[in-house]
Amino acid sequence: MPYEADNRLLARLLKGEQPAFTELVKTYQSPMRAVAYAIVGASHADEIVQEAWLSVIRNLAKFEGRASLKTWLLTITANTAKSKLRQIRREVSLDSLPGGHDFNPDQRYADDGHWSSPPSHWEQDTPEALLSQEELRECLDKTLGSLSDVQKSVLMLRERQGLALEEICNLLDVSASNVRVLLHRARLKVFATLEHFEETGEC
Repeated sequence: MPYEADNRLLARLLKGEQPAFTELVKTYQSPMRAVAYAIVGASHADEIVQEAWLSVIRNLAKFEGRASLKTWLLTITANTAKSKLRQIRREVSLDSLPGGHDFNPDQRYADDGHWSSPPSHWEQDTPEALLSQEELRECLDKTLGSLSDVQKSVLMLRERQGLALEEICNLLDVSASNVRVLLHRARLKVFATLEHFEETGEC
């Protein structure tokens, strides 16, 4: 959301407009949960997001616009999640991935992180194709479910939310090399699922 749009939404929020808050939640609930999920796992993610929203409401008038509204919200979520970790005396190691410093970018991806050799598309205008599309969605959901919490969150924050790698590093306290490893391995699993389904029609 551009800064001008941020400012307009913020002005409406400060006036106490309920539709503005509904828009805020609808826009940012998913990325906030992805951040919480990566830091504290599934069992505490929803609790963290609820606490983060309460903090947002309490501190909305203090938002100075030095960063985007999205970055501010995600930072609050990350800080809330980290505080929760300290409270429950549980550590999450994000730097213990085997081979974390031996990352070599796969040739399927360009330097900007986009596909250099994307999966080919197939026709989707027949009942059979539409059925395959639904089966593929279920297959991809299964693949995503097989990823670790932090792998899935890094993938979602990058691919669905469009966050820069540096932002993801800062939010999750993960080194740049490990963010690349996490993203690379998650993408490879998704790509393998796509290729296998395209070739066999099976998950």
